[in-house]
Amino acid sequence: MENCIFCKIAEKKIPSTTVYEDDDLLAFKDINPAAPVHLLVIPKQHYATLQDAAGEPALLGKMLALAPRLAEEFGCAVGYDADGAPSAGYKTLINSGPDGGQEVYHLHLHVIGGAHPWRGQR
Repeated sequence: MENCIFCKIAEKKIPSTTVYEDDDLLAFKDINPAAPVHLLVIPKQHYATLQDAAGEPALLGKMLALAPRLAEEFGCAVGYDADGAPSAGYKTLINSGPDGGQEVYHLHLHVIGGAHPWRGQR
Protein backbone atom coordinates (compact mmCIF):
# COMPACT_ATOMS: atom_id res chain seq x y z
CA MET A 1 0.00 0.00 0.00
CA GLU A 2 1.47 3.26 -1.12
CA ASN A 3 0.30 5.44 1.78
CA CYS A 4 0.32 2.88 4.60
CA ILE A 5 2.37 4.14 7.53
CA PHE A 6 3.08 0.61 8.81
CA CYS A 7 4.27 -0.50 5.36
CA LYS A 8 6.63 2.47 5.40
CA ILE A 9 7.86 1.48 8.87
CA ALA A 10 8.38 -2.12 7.70
CA GLU A 11 10.32 -0.81 4.68
CA LYS A 12 12.46 1.43 6.97
CA LYS A 13 11.21 4.56 5.23
CA ILE A 14 9.87 5.83 8.57
CA PRO A 15 11.93 5.24 11.73
CA SER A 16 10.59 3.24 14.65
CA THR A 17 11.94 1.79 17.87
CA THR A 18 12.21 -1.79 16.67
CA VAL A 19 12.15 -4.48 19.36
CA TYR A 20 11.93 -7.55 17.10
CA GLU A 21 12.34 -8.32 13.42
CA ASP A 22 12.45 -11.39 11.22
CA ASP A 23 11.57 -12.13 7.60
CA ASP A 24 7.81 -11.96 8.24
CA LEU A 25 7.23 -9.71 11.24
CA LEU A 26 8.29 -6.43 12.77
CA ALA A 27 7.57 -5.36 16.35
CA PHE A 28 8.11 -1.83 17.59
CA LYS A 29 7.12 0.54 20.39
CA ASP A 30 3.86 2.41 19.94
CA ILE A 31 4.48 6.16 19.57
CA ASN A 32 1.35 6.93 21.63
CA PRO A 33 1.49 4.25 24.35
CA ALA A 34 -1.57 3.42 26.44
CA ALA A 35 0.58 1.78 29.15
CA PRO A 36 4.24 1.49 30.18
CA VAL A 37 4.65 -1.40 27.73
CA HIS A 38 2.83 -0.87 24.44
CA LEU A 39 4.25 -2.71 21.45
CA LEU A 40 2.87 -3.30 17.97
CA VAL A 41 3.49 -6.50 16.02
CA ILE A 42 2.90 -6.21 12.26
CA PRO A 43 3.36 -8.51 9.32
CA LYS A 44 5.76 -7.05 6.79
CA GLN A 45 3.33 -7.97 4.03
CA HIS A 46 0.32 -5.69 3.92
CA TYR A 47 -3.00 -7.07 5.14
CA ALA A 48 -5.51 -4.31 5.85
CA THR A 49 -7.46 -6.19 8.54
CA LEU A 50 -7.49 -9.46 10.43
CA GLN A 51 -10.19 -10.67 8.07
CA ASP A 52 -7.85 -10.08 5.11
CA ALA A 53 -5.22 -12.29 6.76
CA ALA A 54 -7.64 -15.08 7.73
CA GLY A 55 -6.12 -17.34 5.07
CA GLU A 56 -2.68 -17.05 6.68
CA PRO A 57 -2.96 -19.12 9.88
CA ALA A 58 0.81 -19.69 10.18
CA LEU A 59 1.48 -15.95 10.06
CA LEU A 60 -1.28 -15.19 12.57
CA GLY A 61 0.04 -17.92 14.86
CA LYS A 62 3.53 -16.50 14.60
CA MET A 63 2.21 -13.06 15.58
CA LEU A 64 0.42 -14.45 18.63
CA ALA A 65 3.36 -16.63 19.63
CA LEU A 66 5.61 -13.57 19.64
CA ALA A 67 3.44 -11.75 22.22
CA PRO A 68 4.51 -13.77 25.30
CA ARG A 69 8.14 -13.59 24.23
CA LEU A 70 7.94 -9.79 24.03
CA ALA A 71 6.01 -9.62 27.32
CA GLU A 72 8.80 -11.59 29.00
CA GLU A 73 11.46 -9.35 27.49
CA PHE A 74 9.65 -6.20 28.64
CA GLY A 75 8.87 -7.42 32.15
CA CYS A 76 5.13 -7.93 31.97
CA ALA A 77 4.82 -11.68 31.40
CA VAL A 78 2.44 -13.69 33.53
CA GLY A 79 4.14 -14.98 36.66
CA TYR A 80 2.96 -17.15 39.54
CA ASP A 81 3.36 -16.66 43.27
CA ALA A 82 4.22 -19.42 45.77
CA ASP A 83 0.56 -20.48 45.94
CA GLY A 84 0.29 -20.74 42.15
CA ALA A 85 -1.82 -17.62 41.77
CA PRO A 86 -1.07 -15.66 38.60
CA SER A 87 0.47 -12.20 38.77
CA ALA A 88 1.46 -9.48 36.31
CA GLY A 89 0.35 -10.03 32.72
CA TYR A 90 -0.41 -8.17 29.54
CA LYS A 91 -3.20 -7.58 27.09
CA THR A 92 -3.19 -8.49 23.41
CA LEU A 93 -5.53 -6.66 21.08
CA ILE A 94 -6.31 -6.59 17.37
CA ASN A 95 -8.76 -3.92 16.23
CA SER A 96 -10.56 -4.77 13.00
CA GLY A 97 -12.55 -2.30 10.92
CA PRO A 98 -14.12 1.01 11.89
CA ASP A 99 -16.54 -0.49 14.42
CA GLY A 100 -13.62 -2.40 15.95
CA GLY A 101 -11.65 0.79 16.51
CA GLN A 102 -9.03 0.20 13.82
CA GLU A 103 -7.22 3.42 12.94
CA VAL A 104 -4.35 2.16 10.78
CA TYR A 105 -5.43 -0.25 8.06
CA HIS A 106 -2.47 -2.60 8.27
CA LEU A 107 -3.00 -5.62 10.49
CA HIS A 108 -1.33 -5.08 13.85
CA LEU A 109 -1.34 -6.78 17.23
CA HIS A 110 -1.01 -4.63 20.34
CA VAL A 111 0.93 -6.04 23.31
CA ILE A 112 0.05 -3.85 26.30
CA GLY A 113 1.39 -4.29 29.83
CA GLY A 114 2.12 -2.44 33.02
CA ALA A 115 -0.52 -0.03 34.31
CA HIS A 116 -4.09 -1.07 33.61
CA PRO A 117 -5.75 1.73 31.63
CA TRP A 118 -8.48 -0.64 30.39
CA ARG A 119 -9.76 -1.55 33.89
CA GLY A 120 -13.05 0.00 34.87
CA GLN A 121 -14.00 0.70 31.24
CA ARG A 122 -16.58 -2.03 30.70
